[in-house]
Amino acid sequence: MKTALIIGITGQDGSYLAELLLAEGYRVHGLVRRASMFNRARIDPLRAGAPGEERLVLHYGDLNDRTSLRRMLRKVAPDEIYHLAGQSHVGLSFEIPEVTCEDNAMATLGLLEVVRDLDRPVRFYHASSSEIFGVPKAGPQTAATPVEPVNPYGCAKAFATQLCRVYRQAYGLFACSGIAYNHESPRRGENFVTRKISLSAARIRAGRQEELHLGNLDARRDWGYAPEYVQAMWRMLQAGQADDFVLATGRTCTVREFAQAAFAELGLELVFEGSGVAEVGRRTDNGRVVLRVDPRYFRPAESSALVGDPAAARERLGWAPRTVGADVARLMARADAEAG
Repeated sequence: MKTALIIGITGQDGSYLAELLLAEGYRVHGLVRRASMFNRARIDPLRAGAPGEERLVLHYGDLNDRTSLRRMLRKVAPDEIYHLAGQSHVGLSFEIPEVTCEDNAMATLGLLEVVRDLDRPVRFYHASSSEIFGVPKAGPQTAATPVEPVNPYGCAKAFATQLCRVYRQAYGLFACSGIAYNHESPRRGENFVTRKISLSAARIRAGRQEELHLGNLDARRDWGYAPEYVQAMWRMLQAGQADDFVLATGRTCTVREFAQAAFAELGLELVFEGSGVAEVGRRTDNGRVVLRVDPRYFRPAESSALVGDPAAARERLGWAPRTVGADVARLMARADAEAG
């Protein structure tokens, strides 16, 4: 039985990855931060096993506490480490840039140093992001596309991604970065635009919400489905050779199109009018929802033309996404409506 450690197990990707690894017969350990309130709703069903079974074990810890992290890794002795933790909101990274860089860049450096000192080989996955490419001059992007981030989050992920490559080359670590494009699900946090849209559609239809505030409706993203992306993460650590891979669908969808698909799934028609902040998301008597752009939600710098080329993952890992763009929107809206 293999043993895996998931850092960031309570997040969207961590919960889906834990399900996958348990299904594959792994013993799974997860690192969680100590907090005054529990944030484990995504993984609670996985912890309810038969008496005596403990294939999912949680440990309190912090990536900035290297000593306790080193002790925990020696005790757990994982075969695979999946590093998914960090500040993951791009817009928020402009407001808390130092925290973003500490959590996503320096914490990854510290973790790589701890892994390098272990007395047994460990396979290491780092969750990188398409934001490292910023505003690329060409597309679709591959792992060889020049790195030119345009926000603090992208800068931190670029630093961590380059470090994984350096430690792979300099120390022979089996360290991989999955350069993942936007991947969503009903488990996505409510502060992300996709979940904000799907939840709003469900709540407006149920009469529990009247307004929906959105920013740049023409922003295009390569949106995939999170449960499919964790399959690629796992396959990267089963490969014969460590490398970095772009995880993407190869197709883009605008925020406008995503919102239209989500609302249409629930029988609501979106009507876009003007660019003011007044009467945003007003629902009319005929079932139409008037949506207006709110300038408060524009980012200081917007990544554009981000669309990934998944060819290498398809050819070398046998991985290909199936749920894309508007299909993800419809799936999320339906799930939020059913959840009430």
